[in-house]
Amino acid sequence: MTGKIDVKKLREEHNMSQEDLSRRLGMSRPTLVKIERGERPLSLGEREELRKIFGLAASTRPEADTDMRISIPQRNVEKFKQVLLYVLEKTAGKPNVGMTVLYKLLYFIDFDYYEKYERQLMGLTYFKNHHGPTPREFVKVVDDMKKSGDLEEVSSRYFTFDQRKFLPHRKADLGILSATELQMIDSVLDRYADRSAAELSNLSHEDTPWQVAVEEGQNLEYDHVFYRPEKLSVREYPEL
Repeated sequence: MTGKIDVKKLREEHNMSQEDLSRRLGMSRPTLVKIERGERPLSLGEREELRKIFGLAASTRPEADTDMRISIPQRNVEKFKQVLLYVLEKTAGKPNVGMTVLYKLLYFIDFDYYEKYERQLMGLTYFKNHHGPTPREFVKVVDDMKKSGDLEEVSSRYFTFDQRKFLPHRKADLGILSATELQMIDSVLDRYADRSAAELSNLSHEDTPWQVAVEEGQNLEYDHVFYRPEKLSVREYPEL
């Protein structure tokens, strides 16, 4: 992999602290600080590890270093855009809904729907992060939406925390979503949209897909929702 990697930008886009990333790279936080400031180059091994952590596509094109690999069908990417716009319409005015809360709402929408209907809604790829499930495709798709003017990113404060929020600039095209999909989205928002980032992170840590994943950065498997604890299950199963 060639070309420059903006480590700080990648880390912040994925809502990861310097402590988290330095630990996963097997280096001290001061060393990571030097790398982010451009005072120390990345080794080949560190570049490869960053590629794995953030899902970067290996490429000989320098401009591809910060491209997120889109591993879901294009139709699902469009569905993700409309779901995101709809969720933002419903929640952008809530002071608690920053990036971390948004990640968890998307996670529960996808995994709750899969558990109940055994079909994918958006079908995003989520990986295990210290703060809970994180969608790999989010950064790339949202960057495209910002460029097209569909939404904008703003900074705010929530109590003592810096917060990244997204404001929709157009309404979602609900024609791409079925009645059962909209019902599930509304159900997730009713249950979770008013919870804090810490509450939702802790709740996602209790979910089986997150618990089964051994290493941070590992993809979460959808099929593990069928072994959820009762408090998180959205499906009635026949008694054994």
